[in-house]
Amino acid sequence: MRHSPILRDGHQIQLIEGGLAYFEALVAALDQARSQVHMETYIFDLHGAAVMVAEALERAALRGVRVCLVVDGVGTPNLPALWHQRFDRAGVAWRIYSPLGTLGLLIPSRWRRLHRKLCVMDGHLAFCGGINILDDWYDPQHGTLAQPRFDFAVCVRGALVQQVQETMTQLWWRMQGVRHVRQQQFPEAFSSFRAAGLHLPWTQDDAGGRAPSDRGHRVAKAGLLLRDNVLHRSQIERAYLKAIGAARHEIIIANAYFLPGRRLRKALIHAAQRGVRVRLLLQGRYEYFMQYHAVRPVYGVLLAAGVEIHEYHASFLHAKVAVMDADNDHPWATVGSSNLDPLSLLLAREANVVVADKGFAQKLHQRLSWAIDTQSTAVLAPVYTQRPWHQRARDRIAFGLMRLALFLTGNRY
Repeated sequence: MRHSPILRDGHQIQLIEGGLAYFEALVAALDQARSQVHMETYIFDLHGAAVMVAEALERAALRGVRVCLVVDGVGTPNLPALWHQRFDRAGVAWRIYSPLGTLGLLIPSRWRRLHRKLCVMDGHLAFCGGINILDDWYDPQHGTLAQPRFDFAVCVRGALVQQVQETMTQLWWRMQGVRHVRQQQFPEAFSSFRAAGLHLPWTQDDAGGRAPSDRGHRVAKAGLLLRDNVLHRSQIERAYLKAIGAARHEIIIANAYFLPGRRLRKALIHAAQRGVRVRLLLQGRYEYFMQYHAVRPVYGVLLAAGVEIHEYHASFLHAKVAVMDADNDHPWATVGSSNLDPLSLLLAREANVVVADKGFAQKLHQRLSWAIDTQSTAVLAPVYTQRPWHQRARDRIAFGLMRLALFLTGNRY
């Protein structure tokens, strides 16, 4: 089983920052789609600027494009009735991945969520990142935000587009097969499961191996990282471990929900001890009890090793990106949906793009350094050790609950 992606040359990669820029790029691509569109997202919230994406999907279906949309049953339990009707009338085929049912998340197997954010058009162009279809200035739990979320995606042309297309198509047909079984349509179910196991007969040229030049894109070596519960159980974690182990000068990781396991912690500590500058940009605003508090018990050992920790306060940090040795001969960067916590690395379906290109790495490095310098606060070891007892108690409770959750799923981290 291969744990690292094959990085192929000739990809055109565009770094996209923020939901609005992402939505505009998506809409432009959707309006040019001619045969098929596949989209997967954790959250599809039809509020504010996100509506433009729904309207573009509707337009594509109305002109005869086959549009398949998958949303997650926790992130998007259902679509609003109006859009349910509009999508059905237009011919948008949409499915909810793993609906919660009566007992909801009380069943540990339902903690395995569809968390990746992918879109592919006509087998030529793909998007991958951490950005949900959710207005940057709005949060379903917190209302209007003073500043937009900090998040990234990439737009890609090249050989890995075929991989994106195939993995999305396989999931679609597996979901179709399960749907047919539940409806006792067994011949249709058999056909769907057969389709889910087939490789799609596209060539590299069909997948956009030589796309027209575009000023906003860089020609780069890139590959696709996946995490699922079958063939790619640890691919993303192993790729991080390999890149951290190979870093010689600098590591920057920006992660919304960061709770590294023993191997990741040791890799970061060893990097700092051998002289690599390690900077972490983490969530500084309270969003969810577990994710906010569970990470803080591991701050101490990282700070003691010389790892720099910065908490982002300008708005909600939602990025899941990293860049290493941006100014040197072997740069490495990744943009995707995977947090470095047990929910992402052990349970959820995730997707990241890895890019080995100095120009791309330098651009991402610039954006992360700016956020660290101007929109975050450094966590200082003396302040950390003197935090109030009630905060330490909450941190320990959250950390214990996370360990209990892992025990219930049968996973070790």
